[in-house]
Amino acid sequence: MHYDVRPTLPSVETYLSLREAAGMSSRSPEGAERGLPNTLFAATAFAVETGGTETAVGMGRVVGDGGTVYQIVDMAVHPDHQGEGLGTKIMEELVAFLDEDAPPNAYVNLVADVDGFYERFGFEETRPASKAMYLRTQ
Repeated sequence: MHYDVRPTLPSVETYLSLREAAGMSSRSPEGAERGLPNTLFAATAFAVETGGTETAVGMGRVVGDGGTVYQIVDMAVHPDHQGEGLGTKIMEELVAFLDEDAPPNAYVNLVADVDGFYERFGFEETRPASKAMYLRTQ
């Protein structure tokens, strides 16, 4: 088996199952069906078996307005495939997109759930200048 990371959007089913497998909060199928097509850029990691069968095992997306604000979201690698460098490869794809697409002074943000990972790509904490907040709809 080997891994392949490609600039492609995961299916709704893959998106929902990878979020669940990675221990992330759930999203509704309706929300995923509506939201995924609005992605600016996505990278998906595949485990490729010797016979050519592929299984999506990781993902990451860039969302935003495409000019002033970009956000990296849905970074997830299935636990059975963690430790293979897939998160790094996915982030490299996302950052390469931003390097090419984002105009000067665009704001790129993310909510980090792993210490030390995103800093390797130049991200810094916003505190004390600002703090992240959220609201989840019912």
